[in-house]
Formats: sequence, structure tokens, C-alpha cells
Amino acid sequence: MDKFMQAAVEEAKKGLSEEGIPIGSVLIHKGKIIGRGHNRRVQNGSTILHGEMDALENAGRHPSVFYRECVLYTTLSPCPMCSGAILLYGIPQVIIGENKNFMGEEELLRSRGVKVEVIQDPSCIEMMSCFIKIHPELWDEDIGL
Repeated sequence: MDKFMQAAVEEAKKGLSEEGIPIGSVLIHKGKIIGRGHNRRVQNGSTILHGEMDALENAGRHPSVFYRECVLYTTLSPCPMCSGAILLYGIPQVIIGENKNFMGEEELLRSRGVKVEVIQDPSCIEMMSCFIKIHPELWDEDIGL
């Protein structure tokens, strides 16, 4: 696992330690982490703070062209909301830890020219599958079921 996915996994573990949903993300610009985040819907009572959204928020405001030089790492396949943000800001590449527990909008991203790579990291798969088994109601809420 490379250092950026490891940073996303650390964010996911942070969310889990806060009794939240273990999904983490980092936004990379020219080889440097500029935003990191984790799913904080439970902790903040938020409707939108998925890991990717939190990383984007924590990266701060930038001109549109800036995002076109970024790579987003996320521990889980991005949902429709997070995929929409990726498309809105023109992020050209997404590295995904796993999509076995949840298949997000990868095909939509690819159809719009985003380079999508899925690693199928065992630690990402295990962390999410354990969470889903223990907290199915939180998981269903998070993905809109």
C-alpha cells in the first residue's frame, strides 16, 4: 500500500475510533497531501460529511484549475454525492481502496474521463465488512437505503 492510501486508511481508522463510519480520504496535489478527511456524519450529525467530502472541505478553496492537478484517494468506492463532487471539481484521478463492500459510481466517473484505479486492499475490505456487520443500520443510512 502506498503512503497516500495509508493516509486514507489512517483517516478511516480515526473515524472508527470516534464511533463513526470507517471511510477515509486524502486529496493530493503534486505529490503532497493538501486535504484529509473521514466520514463524520455520525460524529457531526451531518448529512454530507462523507470521507471524500471532508477531505475536499479540509483542502480549502482553490481555483478550478488547481483540482485538475489532483488525485483523490479513498478507502471505499465513492457514492453518487462524492462522485458528483469529483466531477464538479474536475479531479482527473481517483484511487480506491476497495469496492467489494460497496460499488459506487465508478462507471460514471470513467464515462466522464476520470481515471479510476481500484486496489482491493485487504485492510480496507476487512475494516468496512466488519463495520457493516456490526452497524448495518448506520451503513444503510450512510448509503441512503
